[in-house]
Formats: sequence, C-alpha cells, structure tokens
Amino acid sequence: MGQALIRSYVIGLVMLVALGVRPVLAAVPPDLAPIPVSEQPSAADRRAILAMVKARQNAWNRGDFRGYMKGFENPGIIFVSNGKIQPSWQATLDHYIKGYPTKEARGRVRFYDASIRMLGQNAALLICHLHMSRPKQPLEGVFTDVVQRIHGKWIITMNHVSAYVASK
Repeated sequence: MGQALIRSYVIGLVMLVALGVRPVLAAVPPDLAPIPVSEQPSAADRRAILAMVKARQNAWNRGDFRGYMKGFENPGIIFVSNGKIQPSWQATLDHYIKGYPTKEARGRVRFYDASIRMLGQNAALLICHLHMSRPKQPLEGVFTDVVQRIHGKWIITMNHVSAYVASK
C-alpha cells in the first residue's frame, strides 16, 4: 500500500479513537491492524521520537525554521493550526517565516510532558505540551502529531497545534 493510503488510514483511525468509536477491524489487512492503544513504544523508538522533538525545539530556538521543518514529512505534512490546514510543507514553512519574522516574535519554545502511544509497528501518536516564552503574548498549548517510521526514521506526517495566550 502507498504511504498516502496508510497515512489516511492512520489519521482516520486516530479520529475514530478520539471520538470513542471502536472501528471494525475484520477487513483490515493484518499488517495495518493497529496495536492496542495501551501498547507503549520500545525504549529505542521512544528515544528516537523524543530526539526528533528535541531537535525541532533546538532548531526553533536558533531561528532555524528549515531545521525545525526537518521533523515534518516533505512534501506531505498535514499541518493544522488556528482552525486552518496548511496545504503543503512549503506553505507550512512560509507560515512560520511570515508569522515569526523576528527573534522577539519567535520567542523561545519548550516542549514537555510528551506522551507516545503506538498505533502500529511504524506509527505512533505523540501528544506534547508546549510553552513559548516571549515578551508579547507568551503561548501555552498542546500539539498532537501522527509520527511514522519512514525509511527507518521517525517523521511527523500530521501535526495539530492548539495554543492560547498564557498569562504572564
């Protein structure tokens, strides 16, 4: 099966689980059947996923948006924020460049309290808190990512950010 079909299946499964619906898996090929949500990642997978998250945090704090974007599937990332879906990897990069043009606007970001649940052998759900400290409008929030192992590397294929202005 193609990566797009697998990604669509995983995203649909995540949505069903989030809604509390238990999908019927009788017709699902065994290699795509999800691992029970209670399944935890191996220590190696957890380290690899968290290293990718840390690398993105460090790139953001350096002002390196291209480095930050290395964690996203290119060109197929599905990026959702502020009630909008960015149409591509490049549109997502452009969103960051336009939305955070200065060091003051970008602030410093900290990702913390990561939770990882395996959805299959090569797919996981990552939920992580974020804090963006900056002089005007510090942000607090959560991002939810579908991460997939593609060519041996964990990469974000769907990213949803929900943030709000934090009190100072």
